[in-house]
Amino acid sequence: MDTTGANPQGIVVPPVEGVAGGGTSYGWNDGGGVHFSNSSLRGSIDPSEVSTSDLVHVWCLPSTANVGPQEIPSIHLEPINLLAARNERESVQIAIRPKATWGGAGSAGVVQVQCSDLTSTSGDRLVVGQSITLRRVVSILGVPDALVPLDLPVSQINLAPGETTALWFSIDVPSAQPQGQYEGELFITAIKAEAESPSQRLVKADRHQLYLELRNCLDIMESVEGKPSDEVVERANSVTTSLRRVLLSPVFSELFTDNGPVDMMDEDVISNLSVRIKLNLTVWDFVLPATPSLPAVFGISDTVIEDRFGVEHGSDEWYEALDQHFKWLLQYRISPYFCRWGGNMRVLTYTCPWPADHPKSDEYFSDPRLAAYAVPYSQAVPGNNSAKDHLQKEIEILRTKSHWKKAYFYLWDEPLNLEQYDMVRNMASKIYAYAPDARVLTTYYCGPNDAPLGPTPFEAFVKVPKFLRPHTQIYCTSEWVLGDREDLAKEIVSELQPENGEEWWTYVCLGPSDPHPNWHIGMRGTQHRAVFWRVWKEGGTGFLYWGANCYEKATVPSAEISFRRGLPPGDGVLYYPGEVFSSSHQPVASVRLERILSGLQDFEYLQLYTSRYGRDEGLALLEKTGMYLGPERYTLEHMPIDVMRGEIFKTCRS
Repeated sequence: MDTTGANPQGIVVPPVEGVAGGGTSYGWNDGGGVHFSNSSLRGSIDPSEVSTSDLVHVWCLPSTANVGPQEIPSIHLEPINLLAARNERESVQIAIRPKATWGGAGSAGVVQVQCSDLTSTSGDRLVVGQSITLRRVVSILGVPDALVPLDLPVSQINLAPGETTALWFSIDVPSAQPQGQYEGELFITAIKAEAESPSQRLVKADRHQLYLELRNCLDIMESVEGKPSDEVVERANSVTTSLRRVLLSPVFSELFTDNGPVDMMDEDVISNLSVRIKLNLTVWDFVLPATPSLPAVFGISDTVIEDRFGVEHGSDEWYEALDQHFKWLLQYRISPYFCRWGGNMRVLTYTCPWPADHPKSDEYFSDPRLAAYAVPYSQAVPGNNSAKDHLQKEIEILRTKSHWKKAYFYLWDEPLNLEQYDMVRNMASKIYAYAPDARVLTTYYCGPNDAPLGPTPFEAFVKVPKFLRPHTQIYCTSEWVLGDREDLAKEIVSELQPENGEEWWTYVCLGPSDPHPNWHIGMRGTQHRAVFWRVWKEGGTGFLYWGANCYEKATVPSAEISFRRGLPPGDGVLYYPGEVFSSSHQPVASVRLERILSGLQDFEYLQLYTSRYGRDEGLALLEKTGMYLGPERYTLEHMPIDVMRGEIFKTCRS
């Protein structure tokens, strides 16, 4: 299988520094005999008189495919067949590439995408816009990554000549959804750019939105006097982005149409001209647990939010911004925590910005979707209490709650020497004075470098639990340390005392690198998804990721995203500000975040199978399907994933 992304048109794809892996459809495409233009169509083309299949290629790919602009079309368009448990999200990609040009200058043409509800024979329904969502895949650093929401049930997409456009189609199955077979259709229809005139229907709310956009541009540039030159450049770039967004708004659709809201098309036009994609979904009786079996705790930088959105620490707007980010990330089976970094990798972490005696605290910590929460060692927002009094009060309140079992204290990130390890001990001792049953989490990849615990680095690393005990209960180690030696995980676990509440969690960050599972931009889709296959196989009981929004500092929401220097692209960034792509204030997920969710859902499938047949059978299933054998031996194709899920469906359904 050629996964290099053939480029018959000789278009230069911009290089991405530090990107490993890559590839395209992994078994879902077949470029043999495909032509990129339709020579039978000459002169001016009226799409209302030509079948859309004569104007565009349409084909489907799995969610693990990295679908870039030069993706080669598949000859055949197959129906979409998906399997999903209840409380699960399943996604697939739909690719569109023009064969001919029927649009204006710089555009191949406009297609309208329309989706129906999914209905079962018993009349149950999955509703478009609620359970069904559609997003456009946008490249970051030349690699498909951002998922920008589209309007449903109908949207317009502007196609670029000679380029493939990918759409990310997702179905969220509610926990109470009746099981059964659901069917629906998705219609893709080439249209004239002037077929719709949203500007003629511009209402007061739309005019007000345009006014706010333009007013915001003026506000940004009016206050640049005396500002540093780099901030002036950043503000100018932000204004450029906003003005471009205004020009692409529906009011100007006669001149250039792209993703504007449109009316439903006439059914006869759809029937006669559209490319129709049949959607088949099997919903089975397994319900993914509301509380994830694996606590996956992900950091959100509060300082990044403060800088980019201009909110003052502790203000009403600050609480509102943090609340939005927390609630949005819960949908990904992630337990978020906010973080603020100090010197020498000391870190302040807290899941709830409000104190324990605030009603919001119980709302956050009692949410069944939250598997674990971080308790701050010091005040997230400075108050009247001393640090000691604050810690004592927080613990005394939280220990009376049933959710206390979810609590942990994350005090220091990757201590390196005796002084830093001693700091962890000292802080942990103060916590245990108020709560002997408290859990302290420590991340590490080595022992103290100024007092080796063993003759080799790995032997010293393995002895850290004995060195830190009893001042840590959750020993969270870098997957990078293990390399491709899965057997070393057994040595780590053998040093722990689970009977005393000790656990082994893992994490990834800038390492491990390709070909090991991680979440860097440009890695293969299965490589992203395999992070949690690895956790399951190695026997970890939790997972930590250092940052989901840790891009470079910016002072306006719509500023271009820059990854931090010295880190692989995408490390520490799993979603983007919505303002970068549109006037929306909702965060925009990356394809990597969606694959993280898929990996966590795979984890639940394996847990279900193991609960029925034992862990040895679960390990045998991974090997039999070829889905995951080790950090350098996992599938590059999507098919083994479907085989694994199908086998669990077949053997575990009621």
